[in-house]
Amino acid sequence: LYFCASASNTALVTMKRFIRWVRGKPPPHRNNGNPLATDRIYAPSAANIDGVRLELPSHRRQSLLPTEDETYYVKQRMGYFAIIFSIIQTIVMILMMVKGGVAPIAQNPMIGPYPDTFTDCGAKDVDKIVGDGEWYRLVTPIFLHAGIIHLLCNVAVQLETGAFFEREWGSPIWLAIYILSAVGASTLSCIFLPEAVSVGSSGACMGLFGGKLGEVLCRSSEPNRTTQQRVGHEVRREQMGAVLCSVAMVLAFSFIPFVDWAAHLGGLIGGLLVGTTIFSMRIHSGFWRNFWFFASLVTTVVSFLAALKYMYSNG
Repeated sequence: LYFCASASNTALVTMKRFIRWVRGKPPPHRNNGNPLATDRIYAPSAANIDGVRLELPSHRRQSLLPTEDETYYVKQRMGYFAIIFSIIQTIVMILMMVKGGVAPIAQNPMIGPYPDTFTDCGAKDVDKIVGDGEWYRLVTPIFLHAGIIHLLCNVAVQLETGAFFEREWGSPIWLAIYILSAVGASTLSCIFLPEAVSVGSSGACMGLFGGKLGEVLCRSSEPNRTTQQRVGHEVRREQMGAVLCSVAMVLAFSFIPFVDWAAHLGGLIGGLLVGTTIFSMRIHSGFWRNFWFFASLVTTVVSFLAALKYMYSNG
């Protein structure tokens, strides 16, 4: 699903380039093969660049003073938690396959262990969460994956898009959105798919997309006077299109058999609520900053508590 979304994002960017060329605007190019000297903005591609430098398009740059800084700055050099979680998930996958063996393709088309191994290792299981009080199973599924194919898809998203979001937001914000989105994903899955045993970090990855949507919405009203502000708006505009495309693709394929659509939806909603709460503090207007912070905070707390109460009451 994520590979399909990535391909769609590439097609979208290619279409934007073609439209710019038809309109007679200078096409994107790289100067002397230097990835830091590009005249276009595409934030996800910067995940492999140390010290991100993303310049405004040439036709937008003409109105700027020569001394203005056109660099897009991020908070940190690497996505540390994105890397750590990916390593842990890979190690856990290996240990699960060593412990439980590799199941035949007919039983596990993802090339992974036997299904019984998932429950023993901490998969989402309503009976154990509600009946046995094993609440930690709301989080532990993010460390487990159905197989090698499942693992590679989720790790690819975490190390590319997820890692870049962490470099933008900082590790504490990224970790909060990731973990709380995982809780939201497992909770909604318990409510709508109580018979299913689920594993995977796709719900948490969807939460990162939701968090980015919350950031874009909260920061869309920021001033657009300085070069840095313009660059920021350009980057977030590109990210908005890419995230919406990815979310649409994942949700569209979430209703096929053996895919936990409730976890995807729960992670997306959880990330959106938590992200809006966090990034509402960056709204410039004091009144609207306080209004959206308290409104989103109350909505987030009430939503999580209501979902958890319903799960424990009807599980």
